[in-house]
Amino acid sequence: MFKRVKLSFVPGFEVEFSDRDRAVQQVVEWGEKSTWHPVVVFGPEGCGKTAWLKQAVEVLKEQMFDVVYVNPLHREYFAYTDVKEVVEKIAEVVADVTGYAPIKLADLAVFLVNQLLKRWRKKRVALLVDDVFQGIGLDKAEIYTKMLLNIIEYPPGPYEKIVVIVATSEGMSRWRIGRHRWAEIMPMWNMSRKGFEELYEKLLGSKPSFEDVWRLTGGNPEMLKTLYENKWNVDIVIDRYIKWKKLVPSFVEKWRKWLELAIEDPDNLWSLDTPEELVNELIARNLIVYDLYPRDQKFWIDEPPLEKDLEIGVGKHVAWQTSLHREAVRKALEKYR
Repeated sequence: MFKRVKLSFVPGFEVEFSDRDRAVQQVVEWGEKSTWHPVVVFGPEGCGKTAWLKQAVEVLKEQMFDVVYVNPLHREYFAYTDVKEVVEKIAEVVADVTGYAPIKLADLAVFLVNQLLKRWRKKRVALLVDDVFQGIGLDKAEIYTKMLLNIIEYPPGPYEKIVVIVATSEGMSRWRIGRHRWAEIMPMWNMSRKGFEELYEKLLGSKPSFEDVWRLTGGNPEMLKTLYENKWNVDIVIDRYIKWKKLVPSFVEKWRKWLELAIEDPDNLWSLDTPEELVNELIARNLIVYDLYPRDQKFWIDEPPLEKDLEIGVGKHVAWQTSLHREAVRKALEKYR
């Protein structure tokens, strides 16, 4: 049994990593056989990719890996190695106050893993990079992925095992990277109903029924946190998402016909006459996940969503990231009518 990491849910309230048993087992399996390509994991904003990566750190530590975890966007890192110089170099870059620090941190992580293999002759090395494309810019996504692949394919020294995992919520990065065969791209969905209910039950104070919360969030822990922070005021959360996703009058009026259809069923965006420009906009704004993978577990990190569940906005081919994303679009359509 692996140590379960403690995660800050809201200030002053920590929760233990739970659910995601299959996702943890996948990390164990990669640790046993190595990743042959960088594994790029994408999914809805706030679905739990960061929590899973932090748990993966613990799993790989217990498998005797030297582990480097960095989040360039938030300048966060863990370095579990007996090479003090690695920790010192990362800490130095994190302390950098310039706007280039995220790029420096992302590049440094690659450099240090190379050095662990070359200079310090480490045999088991893992690199976990979180929110990297948002931190360094989408235009650098492809070349960065190729740098990660080069560690695996052209290492500076022999190794026994290597694991490279990248997590991203940047919708368009999947398509940029997918043009090449430089990574294994795998989706992660929101939490299972059972695991999400366990998290919901840990929240103190009065709260809406679980069924209502499930319908609004579809199992997204970040959405649960947002509702909790806003004292369960759904209207406030929806209004904020209208702002955050830039659902302005010009956008809403331009695409009203297709947005109304997408609210009824996101698979309506899968039709041949749906403008590609609209689909790209919705992906870029992290409102939808487009071209969902088959629901065979081998394609997914952890458990896939249902084949279709319109109650929470999931279609066979297209899904709203959560029901609240859909409701923000619905309210914008009404607001700017």
